[in-house]
Amino acid sequence: MHRPGATSPAPVRGSTAESSRPGDPAAADHLPDDALLDLSTDIAGKDVEDTLTRLDAELIGLANVKRRVREIAALLLIDRARERFGLSATRPTMHMSFTGGPGTGKTTVALRMAEMLHALGYIRKAKVHTVTRDDLVGQFIGHTAPKTKEALAKAAGGVLFVDEAYYLFRPENERDYGQEVIEILLQEMENERGSLVVIFAGYPDRMETFFSANPGLSSRVAHHVEFPDYSHDELLRIAELMVAQENFRFDETAAQAFSRYLELRMARPRFANARSVRNAIDRCRLRQANRLVQLHRPVSRADLITLTDSDVYGSSVFADAPAEGAHQ
Repeated sequence: MHRPGATSPAPVRGSTAESSRPGDPAAADHLPDDALLDLSTDIAGKDVEDTLTRLDAELIGLANVKRRVREIAALLLIDRARERFGLSATRPTMHMSFTGGPGTGKTTVALRMAEMLHALGYIRKAKVHTVTRDDLVGQFIGHTAPKTKEALAKAAGGVLFVDEAYYLFRPENERDYGQEVIEILLQEMENERGSLVVIFAGYPDRMETFFSANPGLSSRVAHHVEFPDYSHDELLRIAELMVAQENFRFDETAAQAFSRYLELRMARPRFANARSVRNAIDRCRLRQANRLVQLHRPVSRADLITLTDSDVYGSSVFADAPAEGAHQ
């Protein structure tokens, strides 16, 4: 599909493009050495900025992640400008590794990365095909290669997002078929680097083992992006954003209660950052709905949009909390 942002050149000041041989569109686009190219009006650049703005709006914090995304965008914009001047360079590798705990925004960033790479003409489709070990590894001999190639075919022209990628490597099992998947991915990452971007994602410590076990794989991943866990204050802001997006609001006591909830929940096992916040808000809504039904009276708009402290304190997280954290 044609995308104007992927091919439309930025305006040039100072002179016109030099003449070239008929039938040579690439040469026809080349600019003379004294031309000036206005990067700020590149249509693709505008698309990229819109995508980055959406990323800022969707994700709280993650300053280092957003900075890396902007750096990648700048690299590709400059490569587009160099092409206009006929300056050849090796196509930059865009295969990536996203390391971080659950609920830190890895999937969201992958989606926005696909949009950005598509706007810049690096990939043909702004889509992400997400897979796990079960989608790639077969149960018997001869089954793994077709499954892996099917996943690659679905991701062709876009991004293949391999979640929990470390499960592909199981050194304790010499006959595990995960190694076959890795070998196929290595070949495709090299052969199809102009039409496919592979992003490996997973927990930091396990991904370190995954890459250290296969130097060939590590050398093909140019961008290693770390997603830190969110702080308490960032999670509270995430909660307020999620609540507002669903046309709800915390009243003052509910906001205080949810802050206390986060303190307790973050200290418990299997905390999943923004994912756990989303689950907690869903349960608050369940308790609010039950509370309103039990009123046995007409409800107002304010009733319907307001989450109270009782909707928060109903969580089992408070069962073992110190007395001062319990609902008064």
